Amino acid sequence: MRNFRRIIRVIVCVILTFAILTGLDYILYPCTFMRNDIHTVTSEQRDVIIMGTSNGKMDLDPDSMLEGTGLTGHNLCVGGEYPMDSYYMMKLILEKQSPKVLVFELDPGYITTKKEEGNNYLLFYHEFPISFAKLSYFMGAMPECDFRTALFPSYEYSLQYEISHMKDTVRRKTTGDYDVSYFKGKVQEYHENGFIEKYPVDVSKFPSYTPEQFSAEAVYQENMEYMDKLIALCKENNVTFIAATMPIPAVTLSENWDSFEAADTYFSDYFKAQGVPYYNFNMEYYSAYSHDASMYVDYDGHMNGDSARAFSKLFGKMVLQKELK
Repeated sequence: MRNFRRIIRVIVCVILTFAILTGLDYILYPCTFMRNDIHTVTSEQRDVIIMGTSNGKMDLDPDSMLEGTGLTGHNLCVGGEYPMDSYYMMKLILEKQSPKVLVFELDPGYITTKKEEGNNYLLFYHEFPISFAKLSYFMGAMPECDFRTALFPSYEYSLQYEISHMKDTVRRKTTGDYDVSYFKGKVQEYHENGFIEKYPVDVSKFPSYTPEQFSAEAVYQENMEYMDKLIALCKENNVTFIAATMPIPAVTLSENWDSFEAADTYFSDYFKAQGVPYYNFNMEYYSAYSHDASMYVDYDGHMNGDSARAFSKLFGKMVLQKELK
């Protein structure tokens, strides 16, 4: 009898702890643009999905890219997105919808680095609805991250900020408010299709920038293993996979030529072996778009809004129309 009571106490304690942590998560975890992104691609059919890093987020506008095609698209790129995240997001989308194309924006620097621990995982995982994809993401990510991040999201909160926004956070979640105007700031604007428009910046105000140097020896193999899985997943589900590296300012390219050339050789060979197309706008397709710094907002290669829309139209005509014939 005593053992039974102890078991009951333990069970009650676990339930209460879970309820408290879930409540804290609900009232404190902020409504991010990733919440909007995941909600859109799981609740609405999108033909073209874009995944990748912040360069893809700010360089590829689905509406401009797909203008006149009758296709719909959404941009799921974000800074800190690694092939692991892209893989599990595609698994989630395929549980809910039937996309036709995945445009994978490749930043070579991400392939030579390990995914950071902490809320970098939480940004994606937290917004997944209950699904097999979320379970597999949890199991796949746990060996590589601090488990407290996924199990106890409050571990990563900036409480001083979140408490001050708690009332609005709860209202937006309880009413299903996905208004994008909350994400409009002084330097950028988030759009419903997932594209983030950066406002123009004078070149003289660009911060200095040195990209991650690439070499085949520096490749972090787990990243390539997930790339393999992502391509295989697309093939299994008849999703056309297209890889692309975004253009960057000429000065950044010239100052780091050896690194970018090594990356181009490595990934051109890799994608050729995989049987999927690769468009590198800093090498083979250099002349397709401007590398003048005035088209960007930094030396990293994030485009301003007008430049991004122009490039997206070019990308749609040059890449998508060719690959979807």
